[in-house]
Amino acid sequence: MNIAIAGASDIGFHLAKLLSFESQSITLIDNDKESLNYADNHLDIRAIKGDPSALATLKKAQIDKSDMIIAVTPSETTNLMCCLLSKQLGCKKTIARVTDIEFEKYKNDVDFKSLGIDELVSPEELAAEEIQLLINQTAFENSHEFENGALTMMGTTLEENAPFIGKSVREAAEVFPGVHFMPIAIRRKNSENTLIPRGNTTFELGDHVYFTTLPKGVSELYSLTGEVKNKIKNVMILGGGRVGFKTAEFLSNSGINVKLIEFDKEKAIEMAEKLPETLVIHGDGRNVELLIEENIEKMDAFLGVTNDSETNIMSCLMAKSKDVPKIIALIENMDYFDLTKSIGVDSLVNKKMLTANTIFRYVRRGEVVDLAKLNNMDAEIVEFKVHEGSKVIGKEIKELSFPKKATIGGVIRDGKGIIALGNFIIQKDDLVLVCSQPQAIRKVEQLFL
Repeated sequence: MNIAIAGASDIGFHLAKLLSFESQSITLIDNDKESLNYADNHLDIRAIKGDPSALATLKKAQIDKSDMIIAVTPSETTNLMCCLLSKQLGCKKTIARVTDIEFEKYKNDVDFKSLGIDELVSPEELAAEEIQLLINQTAFENSHEFENGALTMMGTTLEENAPFIGKSVREAAEVFPGVHFMPIAIRRKNSENTLIPRGNTTFELGDHVYFTTLPKGVSELYSLTGEVKNKIKNVMILGGGRVGFKTAEFLSNSGINVKLIEFDKEKAIEMAEKLPETLVIHGDGRNVELLIEENIEKMDAFLGVTNDSETNIMSCLMAKSKDVPKIIALIENMDYFDLTKSIGVDSLVNKKMLTANTIFRYVRRGEVVDLAKLNNMDAEIVEFKVHEGSKVIGKEIKELSFPKKATIGGVIRDGKGIIALGNFIIQKDDLVLVCSQPQAIRKVEQLFL
């Protein structure tokens, strides 16, 4: 595909990097010479300097020959105008990043598609939704729901009390009658490699494992992984930005006691007015005495969601030292994932990764309904819709020429999740969840065309 990306910093660079690795033809557009030069020197892309919302720049980028433009500059106005003009010039698909976290509320009031904007993506909205999901599944480090929870992807690290360490996947499944969950990816302790498990794959201490599960399989996973689901009653949030505000609003409306700490006095006053059910505190969350004074040790969860990754990590470590059961940090630097996990921060949320997940489903071939990249793993889980003529129809899963570096994690049929084993037959209109490493994704896509 010919893909144009407007915005060379932050999310734009991350997307260009991921897409160029997949041999997509990428044109990166930005007004900032330094950001553009860095991307041009490190990636196999075409770089265009200029205003992405200017006709002359888009003409120079040959946007009329592009299959897609992804406008992810920090300016919402620039992104919307870029997509509007690109569609008029002949670009097939347009995606705009919006910074206003409330933008989704007005989708029904304005027909953005008629204006030339096919999709709106808010990284802050995605981050807030991810945190809400992680709060609901307290013992797990990463989660993603497919079709409103018909199937859920959950990630965790196996501790000493996990009863199936040393057992194979097949043996672990026999612990419970019926099969309500499926391991889809494993990363061994002290290893950089991702393993797609089979029936004879053995679980080991320290494995980071992703599962797909039915709603009734969630409790089984808690038992099998040795985790305990703690009821969340009290939450402390550090940072009153868009993510912090949205999360505090959701949690307060859910009946949870929320304390929100914001460094900026005017913003703290404004948030206190907008969030009457939340206790908003003006102060520096890096101040240990303030956290202790506000009873951090009595919190069920602590969220570090300021705009500074280092502040979030350090405050989360403080919460960890006070034995807070659930800790979530918002981080910008992908390189922090390994380091932060090793020093004890439970769950990490990255806006760039979440945005990439959302956008990548439009890049994949076949009809992709949803997509989620696995944190800290070289794999992704893709939700394909099965069309008439697809190679997977009418065959048992074990008969499919499925690559070894991919596995089917489940099927959603008529809104209900199914853990599909080898003798399961896929039908037209099924939604199939496939976990795949990059080397296998092209072969997987061919099966669903």
